[in-house]
Amino acid sequence: MNKPMVVTDETFEEEIVKSPLPVLLDFWAAWCGPCQMIAPHLEGVASEYGERLKVAQIDVDGNSKTAARFGVRSIPTLILFKKGQPVERLVGYMPKEQLVARIKPHL
Repeated sequence: MNKPMVVTDETFEEEIVKSPLPVLLDFWAAWCGPCQMIAPHLEGVASEYGERLKVAQIDVDGNSKTAARFGVRSIPTLILFKKGQPVERLVGYMPKEQLVARIKPHL
């Protein structure tokens, strides 16, 4: 199973904005229960859609600049970027089927 890649404030531009693939970026924290619950779903999405979608995670505790830039107030927040621009925003835990249904139209 593929693991989501780790992104930081410093690597955001290169890994997300300049990515040729759409990127699903998970804003999370280690202490967040719902973040831990959605993590296996993100690994599944990374495995199933890896050739059409990059899945990444950014820890809000150590990367507050990027979280603030996108107005992340609750976690988990997942933002789907396409050509460097946010096109879909998902907040809170959701089952994998619902997650896939929201991102699939953008692939």
